[in-house]
Amino acid sequence: MPSVLEVIAEPTRRQILDLLREAEMAVGDVVDELSISQPAVSKHLKVLRDAGLVAVRVDGQRRLYRLRPQPLQDLDAWLAPYRAMWTAALDDLERHLDEMPDE
Repeated sequence: MPSVLEVIAEPTRRQILDLLREAEMAVGDVVDELSISQPAVSKHLKVLRDAGLVAVRVDGQRRLYRLRPQPLQDLDAWLAPYRAMWTAALDDLERHLDEMPDE
């Protein structure tokens, strides 16, 4: 099974997640928003569902998809030390630039 990072590396899947961040959506609504085929959207939703990034519920004839934030929170936690490293490096650069004499 691919990792969350591998799954969200694909641009269309990120677009779908962006849509689902706003509201629960049916497959047809995602198709309309992205202007790609229904089979393609369904394949991407399956990959997202298998990775735990989206959940689905049945409402009559429709399947409604919603974002599951937990896998993204886990990814954010993994990225935290890297973000701290960059913040420290940028702070060092800012101090260095502040110490440089004005010309």
